[in-house]
Amino acid sequence: MSEILSDSGLPAVQRVVTGHNEDGRAIFKSEDITPTTMIPSGDASFLTIWTTETVPADNNDERDGRDLPTGLTLERGSVIRITDMLPGKQSPMHRTNSIDYGIVLKGEIELELEDGRKKTIREGGIIIQRGTNHLWRNTTDKPTRIAFILIEAPAYLHDGQPLDEAKPEHADH
Repeated sequence: MSEILSDSGLPAVQRVVTGHNEDGRAIFKSEDITPTTMIPSGDASFLTIWTTETVPADNNDERDGRDLPTGLTLERGSVIRITDMLPGKQSPMHRTNSIDYGIVLKGEIELELEDGRKKTIREGGIIIQRGTNHLWRNTTDKPTRIAFILIEAPAYLHDGQPLDEAKPEHADH
């Protein structure tokens, strides 16, 4: 049997979900292998792994977190998503009311801030994105895979005023 590939050409993602049986003992509830799929802007391929509606999360909620609605970013709660950024592509500049942890699993990615400053984060590197205006750019000739964990946060206050969100789904592509 051949390996399942994502739209990006990278392998599909294995997801294992645990839970509890009727005696309160740990069990494996599900396992799947799912490819990432291209988003409408065509710059990346996404796969939502799990979403919660609240922070803290409710471990008594038996719904599959993948089935809960989320946008390209986060409306509330938390989400873990695999993002495959395609070679030579970039995201729009954006800011969200969340703290985001990005773990580069494969390749490398350039992070650019609103003033034009840039950093390259290589495989194994971790980004802590704290509600700042930024974009992602893949300057290589191979797809880059990043695991993003987004957790709802209040807007950053500058001089006592919240900075506005600038979500990619509202940005011009």
